[in-house]
Amino acid sequence: MITLFTPIPSGPFRFIALDVETACNDVASICQIGIACVDTVGKIDSWTSYVDPEQQFDSFNTRLHGIGPDSVMGAPTFPQVWPALHELLYSHHLVQHSNFDKAALNAACRAYRLPAPDLSWSDSVKIARQAWPEFKGNGGHGLGHLKTALGLEFQHHDAGEDARAAAEVVLHAEAHLGRTFEQLAQTSQKSQLSLLDHINLRTVR
Repeated sequence: MITLFTPIPSGPFRFIALDVETACNDVASICQIGIACVDTVGKIDSWTSYVDPEQQFDSFNTRLHGIGPDSVMGAPTFPQVWPALHELLYSHHLVQHSNFDKAALNAACRAYRLPAPDLSWSDSVKIARQAWPEFKGNGGHGLGHLKTALGLEFQHHDAGEDARAAAEVVLHAEAHLGRTFEQLAQTSQKSQLSLLDHINLRTVR
């Protein structure tokens, strides 16, 4: 039996940061997905998979992230990855750095005629703005500047690395402001309830 991708982490987690890279200007052309799962003590469990976008790669995108046709050869398609990944994501509150990642997942689901994902999201850009308002007009709140300003170590435009960086931005903001992720992100009731259901289900099992 061939394993299409490495095992996805199992929760529950405090929150999960997610990032995707795309093959071309079609936002649905996901060619890499990365998640960073943060537990109750701040430990991060990362997972990354290449994805065959079943589309042509634009040279601009490949220059940006270094992913091309050879990288995704033999990789699973989005419909092969999504069911197991969605099961984990649905029961957690998610973090993205800007709104691109949510838009890409929604577009990929539409492209493959999969049910629209019902997920709870927060934006780590907005969390960073709360923590470091002085960066506005002085480098900004993109991952590139935050990498330098906060002393983060990661390879930009790798989905797994960027997901971990977004998670670390949240952890730094918590420590800087003395506030919890739930307070900073104003997590939705739906996410909290589904997380409790997830925990209860695992307890029953």
